[in-house]
Amino acid sequence: MDISELLNSAIGQSIVRSVAGQLGVNENQASGAVSMAIPAILAGMTKNAQSQDGAASLNSALESKHDGSLLDNIPGMLQGHPQELESDGNGILGHVFGNKRAAVEQGIAQKSGISMNKIGPLLAILAPIVMAYLGKEKKQTNTGAGGLGDLLGGLLGGGQQQQGRSGGGVMDMLGGLLDKDGDGNPLNDLLGGFLGGRK
Repeated sequence: MDISELLNSAIGQSIVRSVAGQLGVNENQASGAVSMAIPAILAGMTKNAQSQDGAASLNSALESKHDGSLLDNIPGMLQGHPQELESDGNGILGHVFGNKRAAVEQGIAQKSGISMNKIGPLLAILAPIVMAYLGKEKKQTNTGAGGLGDLLGGLLGGGQQQQGRSGGGVMDMLGGLLDKDGDGNPLNDLLGGFLGGRK
C-alpha cells in the first residue's frame, strides 16, 4: 500500500476526522494538511534511513515501540491521550527534520491555509501514526534495517526503480530538499513544488 491508499482508507479518514476535531479546523482543511504532512514526514525518514546509523536507529524504534498497534485505536488515542501522542511525535520530528522542522511547518501552513501554530501539533500527532504504519508494514514484509529505505520509497510511491529516471517523483524532490543547508529556504521551494505550488 502506498501513501495515497493510506490517505483514502478508513484509517486515513479516521485520522482526518480526529485531526480536524483536535485542531478545530474543517475536514477539508485537515485533509489537505494531512496529505501534505504525511509524505513530508515519510520523506524525512527516508533521508535518515539512507545512512547506516539512521536506518539502524529507525529500525530499533520500530521494533521497540512502533509496532502498528496504535493504528487500531487512533480516535481513542487522540481523544484520550493527545498530549502523550504529541510529545512522542515531537521527539520523532526532532530526529526526522532536525533544524528544518520550522521550514517544513511553514511550507505546509502556506499551502494548506492552516495557521503555523496548528501545523506544529498536527505534525506531532501524525508522526507516531506514520511510525505505527511503517512498523506495521515492516512487520508484514519482514523488512530489516537495510530494507527500510526501499520500504519507505514504496510507501511514497517512488521506490528504488524511479531513482535512475529524471523526475523520480516525490522522493527526488523531498530528498533534495532535506539535503540543503538552511540558507534561504530551499525546503519551502521544494515543498512548494511537491505540493503542487507554481513558482
